[in-house]
Amino acid sequence: MGHKTFHLGDLPLTGSGTLRDAQLAYQTYGELSPKGDNVIVMPTFYTGSHKRNEGFFGAERALDPARHYIISINLFGGGLSTSPSNSSAQQGAAFPAVSFQDNIRAQHILLTQELGIKQIALVLGWSMAGCQAYHWAVQYPDMVRAILPFCASAKTSPHNFVFLEGVKAALCADPVWNKGRYTEQPTEGLKAFGRVYAGWAFSQAFYRNGLYRDIGYESIGKLLDDWAEDHATNWDANDLLCKLATWQFGDVSAGPEFKGDLKAALGSIRARTILMPCNQDLYFPPEDNAIEAELIPRADLRPVTSDFGHCAANPGNDAYFQRMLDESISDLLAA
Repeated sequence: MGHKTFHLGDLPLTGSGTLRDAQLAYQTYGELSPKGDNVIVMPTFYTGSHKRNEGFFGAERALDPARHYIISINLFGGGLSTSPSNSSAQQGAAFPAVSFQDNIRAQHILLTQELGIKQIALVLGWSMAGCQAYHWAVQYPDMVRAILPFCASAKTSPHNFVFLEGVKAALCADPVWNKGRYTEQPTEGLKAFGRVYAGWAFSQAFYRNGLYRDIGYESIGKLLDDWAEDHATNWDANDLLCKLATWQFGDVSAGPEFKGDLKAALGSIRARTILMPCNQDLYFPPEDNAIEAELIPRADLRPVTSDFGHCAANPGNDAYFQRMLDESISDLLAA
């Protein structure tokens, strides 16, 4: 299944400037119920797409297109929605900074003006997709009934920011990058990016206990080589950096309404909330979610232990995490 494209036109941005000829790539699964009460919104994660989101639902899963109308929407900068690599007006280094707030406002226009959606039963997602779930609940509290961010946070922590600075520095050290004005992809920088990222995506125990073998790698070296080649082959450098900036400055309280008051922003959430961190996640640790759970009305904190770390949520990696995720989804939809 391919994807659909929604043309937004010029989108004013929350920071400054305008995203010219903005387009959202998305896909829908299932049918809208007569009451319009079965809508599930799934934004995409950092190196994800609507196709990879398909691993979170299916026949006889907690989310099933036979019962739910699932809308999977690609992030700006992901290479399918408007991005530095495909923009008709702002190519490469000329691409403006896009916030989570900008992404969610564009998604809201898609849902309300194009798809005729009035209410959302659940917004959920992994990592950057989960970050967007918080933003949906803060920006459109009357529309969203429940959210389930897993391995995510409402505001990017200082340590998470530093982690992202590290992978960014690895990419930008390649002289071919040329401050984003490259004429060919900075392959060595992209490979370095992938290798550094692999050290953070999994836990220490994942490597210590040889769990890389469970996902098809005969050695750590093979995993590192694969991650390096994947980033060099499948990603545009400016696209990665565009989404990285969105992530680094993620904060549901940013903007004129809450003026950086995270307590007020999270306190404004009306959606039933389950926060599902992985105890071994190296950059979205459960401690951050524990703080958030105290600030969000009707929030339930459900940490999961997995040596896969942040990648416990990656479809197919950890069957236990998948079971716990489906259980939380079912609980929210039943409520």
